[in-house]
Amino acid sequence: MVHLQEVTAWIEPWIGGPVDWKQVILIGLSPVFLLAVALEWQGMRKRPGQSANFRIKDILTNLNLGASYQCFELIVHALLLMALMHWVYDHRFFSVPFNMWTAVPLFLLLEFSYYWFHRCSHRVRWFWCAHVVHHSGQHMSLSTAMRQSMLYPVTGYWLFFLPLMLIGLSPELTMALYAVDLAYQFFVHTESVRRMPAWYEYVFVTPSHHRVHHGRNPSYIDKNYGGVLILFDRWFGTFAEEAEPVDYGIVNQVQSNNILTLNFHEIVAMVRDMLRPGPLWLRLKHVWAPPEWERPLQR
Repeated sequence: MVHLQEVTAWIEPWIGGPVDWKQVILIGLSPVFLLAVALEWQGMRKRPGQSANFRIKDILTNLNLGASYQCFELIVHALLLMALMHWVYDHRFFSVPFNMWTAVPLFLLLEFSYYWFHRCSHRVRWFWCAHVVHHSGQHMSLSTAMRQSMLYPVTGYWLFFLPLMLIGLSPELTMALYAVDLAYQFFVHTESVRRMPAWYEYVFVTPSHHRVHHGRNPSYIDKNYGGVLILFDRWFGTFAEEAEPVDYGIVNQVQSNNILTLNFHEIVAMVRDMLRPGPLWLRLKHVWAPPEWERPLQR
């Protein structure tokens, strides 16, 4: 990791601020991701019933959402978030080296942080306003992984990773590890792989697990939050096996390919709910209550 620090020190004077390694790594991997999408399409188009997953309009929507997400995050990180993360890091409690002995424990801590970020993104409406974009796709292919929201830095995904900086992991390393986590997740957005070996299915997130996560079947909703590991889902009671065909999408499906509509429809709906007459504390509860929460009838 000395090499990452050296490269960071070399790049920072050129860009005038801290390096967001999450976006650097993900953008750098974009050709790999696009090649994987093409290979998946080539292999799956010959299978009966798979053509619906590769509609050009859906794929273009996914690509446009991914590009707008990356551009907006680069700007927000450059202007604000990396400086904020460094302020937190400057007030860290410890200094933890990153080496062959600490790499795995630190990645486990990042995966644990990701699990709770992902779980809150489903169970707290404020965070759901961003994450809903990813789940609004009604088909599953590798391009679905690119279906991301511009609102993530605004709603505060980074809050869940600040504890890592407080214990001594630099923002650059935190974001680099997060990029590794996200890169792995790209490859579980597929129907081309049915099942992995049993031992792998028990420990790691697989395409089967993640298909369940994207389902709006009643038994699948809010299940399988892990990024790389499925163990936290097994331990915290949020695991579900793929047992029936997956119905992809969200409960209140948005029929649109407009990236502005897809990015902002849920936050507009939340504000509309908050503006309805009623006690202030109930109106504000729409922010932190689950997405499906409705106000009790007033007598």
